[in-house]
Amino acid sequence: MEKKAIIVGAGLVGSLWAVYMAKAGYKVTIYERRPDIRKAEISAGKSINLALSHRGWKALKNAGVDHLVNEIAIPMSGRIMHSTEGDLTYQAYGKKDEAIYSVSRGHLNAIMMDIAENKGGANIFYNHQCLDANLKEGTITLKDTVSGKIIEDTADVIFAADGAFSSIRYNAMQKLDRFNYSQRYIQDGYKELLLPANPDGSYQIEKNALHIWPRGRFMLIALPNEDGSFTCTLFMPYDGDKNAFNELKTDEQINEFFKTVFPDFHEMMPNLIENWHENPLSSLAIVRCYPWTAGKFALMGDSAHATVPFYGQGMNGGFEDCTVLWDLFNKHNGNWENTFKEYEIQRKPDGDALQDLSLDNYYVMRDYVADPDFLLQKKIEAKIAERHPEKWMPLYSQVTFSHIRYSDAYKQGKKQDKIMKEVLKNPRIEEIWDSEEIESEILSKL
Repeated sequence: MEKKAIIVGAGLVGSLWAVYMAKAGYKVTIYERRPDIRKAEISAGKSINLALSHRGWKALKNAGVDHLVNEIAIPMSGRIMHSTEGDLTYQAYGKKDEAIYSVSRGHLNAIMMDIAENKGGANIFYNHQCLDANLKEGTITLKDTVSGKIIEDTADVIFAADGAFSSIRYNAMQKLDRFNYSQRYIQDGYKELLLPANPDGSYQIEKNALHIWPRGRFMLIALPNEDGSFTCTLFMPYDGDKNAFNELKTDEQINEFFKTVFPDFHEMMPNLIENWHENPLSSLAIVRCYPWTAGKFALMGDSAHATVPFYGQGMNGGFEDCTVLWDLFNKHNGNWENTFKEYEIQRKPDGDALQDLSLDNYYVMRDYVADPDFLLQKKIEAKIAERHPEKWMPLYSQVTFSHIRYSDAYKQGKKQDKIMKEVLKNPRIEEIWDSEEIESEILSKL
């Protein structure tokens, strides 16, 4: 008898997981609450661009679809910081051959849906909202939001990849006894802006870099698109500060704000005000829960561990869920009960660590990337890593350019940062940072 899998959510993780389920011999059905985005115009400036790194590429490669995504991926080998005076500072992300890749969320999602259908053989039903689920029996109740029809469907195994506000989690799992759940909004929101290409289609600023305008309590970032434009995101408090979204009430205030704090960006944005009003102000939340599985159901991606976007690991972490779940499925010879049990025990600490890492990196990006002490610390770390790769790997490289567990990277990063803070207290550090003395001191503390 043919085995059947249901996936709720046709986003990035759900679409990729469909390919893995097809590899396991399952007939896959996907239910998606939204309309088919492939039939709508995709705008580069409507969602935060994604940064694809090692963990994501591994999951795509294992599914045999990495070459399809590579076509729309733009390498970014480092970050470029823009000062108020217009000065630029470049900081490489890793080694010479290491980069993260900018991808448009909309374009990638469209490609992943194609992959789910063509390589995963999935039937995708759009405009279907999940209303309820029987976790033990593997049954879900859905509403066709176009016709109003209520349907039920049953499968051998069901995966919730339906985002931070997961209907499966909300309608079924959160009703379980001893199910832990928390939702935390950070004080800051975000607004998208689209930096246009030059009239000839070329990029106004360096293409192969992530651009940051760090301003202490807030920041602007820009990631490249294929058409010469940049998807830009302003992260800033809603209120409680003179530089806050709720303080920018008029077009004059908006224009003056950008002219003052982002002058070089302002010069490149002739349609700033129109752009500002076109895109909504959105919030950012962290969702934690446990357990991640119940009966025939499992949570994946944001439905299990939604995070803020400041390490560029939300998608990569969700894709890594696919890698881990697939490896465990094979380890347990297709026994879902054993697979689910080990999946949530192994993966939960990593989901928590990813969220902590993301929050920590927000403070780094907005407060420290232009700080001389921070830049010196990174220079020292890079030198130690180059000379002693077996003993030292910078935290960013652990997270972005390796497959070290997030939880292990977080612990090691804390240890390394403590060492560096002690080293930087040396009053002569600027003179002797590249000396044997400093190198020996660091190695002795490991």
